[in-house]
Amino acid sequence: MSGWKFLSGLVSPLTNLIDELHTSEDERLQVKASIFEMQTQLADKVMEYETKLMQAQAQVITAEAQGASWLQRNWRPITMLTFLILVVADAFGLTAFRLADEAWTLLQIGLGGYVVGRSAEKIVPKITDVMRKD
Repeated sequence: MSGWKFLSGLVSPLTNLIDELHTSEDERLQVKASIFEMQTQLADKVMEYETKLMQAQAQVITAEAQGASWLQRNWRPITMLTFLILVVADAFGLTAFRLADEAWTLLQIGLGGYVVGRSAEKIVPKITDVMRKD
């Protein structure tokens, strides 16, 4: 989650700077508390954004899976099976050509997107239920 890394990278230098200031210990603790409160609020916003993003991705995959056309429902699995066949054929030297590095990258992105999309489809409803309870 790049949002989390960004937040921690933003807050750490600020707290270090506060430690170096020549103020009283109470003032430093108050400023640090304010910064950590802001970090918590930002973290909530990042979590909300990422949840909405996963929901949108899950909706796209669900819409495709429930589509009226056979091709609409099955283009992702067909594409990934095609890539799988190419990878296996390439690994055993059965192709007349070697797969380019870009093909491997595309395969990694495709598999990652498919796995993440399917996971999001199953996990997002549970996350939103928990968030609504709080």
